[in-house]
Amino acid sequence: MPRRHGFALASLLFTLIFLAGCGAKEVVVVGNFPPPLMTPLEVNLGVWYEPEFVSHEFFDEAKGRTESAWIVKTGDAQVQMWSQLLNNMFVGVTKMDGKPAPEQMNPIVDAVLIPRVDELQYAIPAHTNVKVYEIWMRYAFQLVTTNGEPIAEWTMTAYGKTPTAFLQSDEAAVNLAAVVALRDAGAHFITSFHKVPEVAQWLEQLQQQRAAVAAR
Repeated sequence: MPRRHGFALASLLFTLIFLAGCGAKEVVVVGNFPPPLMTPLEVNLGVWYEPEFVSHEFFDEAKGRTESAWIVKTGDAQVQMWSQLLNNMFVGVTKMDGKPAPEQMNPIVDAVLIPRVDELQYAIPAHTNVKVYEIWMRYAFQLVTTNGEPIAEWTMTAYGKTPTAFLQSDEAAVNLAAVVALRDAGAHFITSFHKVPEVAQWLEQLQQQRAAVAAR
């Protein structure tokens, strides 16, 4: 009996060590996002961050014993980056307490933006056999009225990569790639927002409405 007990204990210890070594690598994305240098648009924008956006994360299961599973959590960094970007891009920004709906009229804002991460992919050296870490994201945006009526819908991609030469860990490299991708997303949003046909039309109508009110 003592010999069996000792064997069982040794087996359990080996199993725990093995599972610990195969644990998922977790990255909670953290970074700095410099504010854009631009003249704010004369728009009072509402923004609604859906719960899935606020807690966004990506999980990739290990493909074999020699690989690790990955959990990349971007939610906090997403909210930080987009909040700072929008606050500098528009003259007024209001974070909405709920999703725009007919019973939630809000005269303070001209429209409400709803961002969403549709897809996130990554590549690490184990996948590509080169010392480059990459993050690719596809966003979907909705611009709606304060009572939820659609104004425009469009998609946008963002990409970030970083070499590992001066980084101490895989996690640090993935984090930096994600930060670069978020900065890329911000830059693309600034340059493409007014080029979306429905957005451009809405901006023109808003300007005309304000001019008409001022002329009274």
